[in-house]
Amino acid sequence: MIPDSFKAYYVNGDHRASVRILPTSMLPDHEVTIQVEYSSLNYKDGLSARGRNRVTKSYPHIPGIDAVGTVLDDRSNHFSVGDKVIVTGNDLGTNTFGGFGSIISIPAEWVVPIPVSMTPFESMIMGTAGFTALYGIKRLQVEGVEPGSGPILVTGSTGGVGSFAVFALSKLGYEVHAATRKPDQSDFLTELGASEIIDSGSIVTESDRPLLPRKWAGSIDTVGGIVLNAVLAQTFPKGAVACCGNVLGIELKTNILPFILRGISLLGIDSAFCIRTLRTEIWKQASELNFSDLPEEYARLVCLEELDPEIDKILSGQQKGRVVIQH
Repeated sequence: MIPDSFKAYYVNGDHRASVRILPTSMLPDHEVTIQVEYSSLNYKDGLSARGRNRVTKSYPHIPGIDAVGTVLDDRSNHFSVGDKVIVTGNDLGTNTFGGFGSIISIPAEWVVPIPVSMTPFESMIMGTAGFTALYGIKRLQVEGVEPGSGPILVTGSTGGVGSFAVFALSKLGYEVHAATRKPDQSDFLTELGASEIIDSGSIVTESDRPLLPRKWAGSIDTVGGIVLNAVLAQTFPKGAVACCGNVLGIELKTNILPFILRGISLLGIDSAFCIRTLRTEIWKQASELNFSDLPEEYARLVCLEELDPEIDKILSGQQKGRVVIQH
C-alpha cells in the first residue's frame, strides 16, 4: 500500500532546502512506486540541491540520483510488490523527484533488481559513483587494458568515483597509481589498494611537447581539464583513458599525436544513460566485490537532516569516500 505522505529533502524555488513531510500525490505518475531505504550523495546531487549549473531545470525539487528500496506498486508488471530494487541515473534526482525522498515514482525501465549477494546498504556505498567507476573499468578492459598491461592512474582518487575505482581496480588485480591533491589521505588510498600515491600537480608538466614519457597503461580520469590533457600525452601505446568528470573544466587542449602515433583511446563514460542490459551486468559484477574489504571510514551513514553540511563538503572538494543517506 502506498502511504499518503512521505519525508523528503525539499529544495524550494529559491534553492533553499528543508526536510519536509509532503503528500504522495505530488509525485509524478510513473509505473513503479518504491519505498526508498537508502540513497547516496553525489556531486551532481550537490549541484541540484544548490541550483547550480542548470543540473535541475525546474524547482521546487527533490534531489538524489541514487535510490534502493522496496517496490510498493508496479503497473508495468516487471516487478512484484516487495521486490528489492536499485535505481541510479537516468533522470532520477535531476528533473524527476529523486532518492532524497522516502518514496519515488519512476518508469520501469530505470529499475534493476538488487543482486542477491548485495545488501541495500552496499548498493548505495557504490551508487552512481561506484557504478561509473566500474563502467570505466569495463571500457578499459574492452580496449585490452588488463591486469599486467601496466599501472593504471586514477585521478581525483579521494572522491566518490575515484576512490571506488582505486578499490575495484586493486581487487581485480591491477597496479593502481592514485593521484590526489591531499597528501594527508595517502594512508586512506593505500588501504583502498593504491600501490603508489601521486601528487596531482606533478602530472601536469611545463613541457609543450605533444608526447611525453609513457607512464600508464590506462586511466580513470574524474577531473578533466589540464590533467586529462597531460594524461593523454603520458599513456602507453594502445592504452586507454576513461573520462567521466570535469571539475577542472570542460576544455580539452590536446593534439592528435597520442591517438595516431601511440594508438590510444579516449573513452567517454556517461553512466546516467547506460543501457539497461549493461547496467544490470555491471551491478552483477559489483556484487562479486567484497565490500567488507573497504576501510571502515570509507562510507558514512547520515539522515536527511544531516545532509546540508555534507553537500557543502562535496561541492568544495572536501568529501572523501561515500556518504549514504538512510530514510
